[in-house]
Formats: sequence, C-alpha cells, structure tokens
Amino acid sequence: MSPEPRLPKRRSGRKAAVALQYDRQTMRAPKVVAKGRGILAERLIAMARENNIPVVEDKLLVEALDQLNLNQEIPGELYQVVAEILVAVYKAESASKRRSP
Repeated sequence: MSPEPRLPKRRSGRKAAVALQYDRQTMRAPKVVAKGRGILAERLIAMARENNIPVVEDKLLVEALDQLNLNQEIPGELYQVVAEILVAVYKAESASKRRSP
C-alpha cells in the first residue's frame, strides 16, 4: 500500500492581511508593501480603513500574496485577479469623486 500524499501544512487560523501598492505610471506591477497575521493584520486593516484605503477580503489571494517578500512584485499568475480588484477600486473611487461636492 502506498503512503498517503502529503498535503501542505495549513497555516494558523489567525487573520492575515497583505497590503499592495501600485502606481501604473511608475511601476510594472503591484508590489507587497506590508503584511501580517493576528493583531498585526487587524492593525493593518484598521489603518487602511482609517485612511480610506479600500479593503478587499479574499482569503485565497491573501494566502498567495503572503508567500511573497516585502517590496516584491506580484507574480504574473496573480495579475488577473489583482487587476479585477484594482478595476473595482478605481471605479468606486471615481464614483465617489463624482458624488462629492
């Protein structure tokens, strides 16, 4: 009987957060600028909200981005999902600016 395939170790159930930065005029791709788990993740999320920075919850994306180093550009395989999020953020910001006096 062959041994069972080993599954990757599951990370702790603590909340995780990853912050991205992207300036389409100066950067080739978004990059990771902050990340944390537990209390640090909660603080990152709170800081983003306090500064009107959009927060998107996507557990699978956070798990993938959490594997990257700080200041590392996201890999090509994540471009599509991150691009979809950025488009939604840009649309929301644009709509918000049109509603402001």
